[in-house]
Amino acid sequence: MTRIVRTDDVLGGEPRIEGTRIGVRHVAARAVDAGQPPAHVADQLGISLSEVYEALSYYYANLEELREFERANEAAFDRVENESLEPKERVQ
Repeated sequence: MTRIVRTDDVLGGEPRIEGTRIGVRHVAARAVDAGQPPAHVADQLGISLSEVYEALSYYYANLEELREFERANEAAFDRVENESLEPKERVQ
């Protein structure tokens, strides 16, 4: 059985399917948020159906942890977006 793992150097430490760069949130975004059938998610991501269900099980058991990753990612995106809109120096 595949395990859900976390390593600091892959996906910023987010939970993912071992041996892949497919995060639990990637699976949940398709299956939960987009309402795609688990078999379709497995096919689209190139993983087994059991890996989809394992990721979804982890997702539901750890909702707050995954929501914290989502908030952190949104904050980082907002920072980068704001910094990229501000000129480095004034043009005269």
